[in-house]
Amino acid sequence: METSVRLYRLNYDELKTYLWAAVFVVCNMVLPKLFHLIPQGGIIFAPLSLVILAGAYKLGWKTGLLAAVASPLINNLVFGMPEWGVLPVMTLKLAVLALVAGLTAQHFRSVSLLLLISVVLVSEVIGGLGEFALTGGIADTVKDFTIGWPGLLLQVFGTYLIVKFTK
Repeated sequence: METSVRLYRLNYDELKTYLWAAVFVVCNMVLPKLFHLIPQGGIIFAPLSLVILAGAYKLGWKTGLLAAVASPLINNLVFGMPEWGVLPVMTLKLAVLALVAGLTAQHFRSVSLLLLISVVLVSEVIGGLGEFALTGGIADTVKDFTIGWPGLLLQVFGTYLIVKFTK
């Protein structure tokens, strides 16, 4: 089920890039607060990943990358979450997700559930390898699949709907 949609490729010399990245950062400040009302909601649903995936797929890897780097840092500075020790791994995983999503959208110029499943799985594997390089363990990456599978599904189906039904 592949759908042709309007995808954008914003550049760093465009004001829109920074405005959209700021919108994604704000979303990534609000959504985690809502999901953390659910016990283990942040781990189960990974709301930052949904916003980064949808934003990078729709508006390009540069916009997604800005938001991926800024979101966890600003959340840490404002709310103390994610914890300082988790920040490098989370930033790396979100940056990988933004790059893989944006480059996939740029290459295929369409959206499908299969493409989004591929993006999420490839990002998880690369992010897991990065996590192993930074920490010597991949326990949190394993949790992404065991505890966080609803969040992975939310990323795929939520991004599909967002990308398909937005201009």
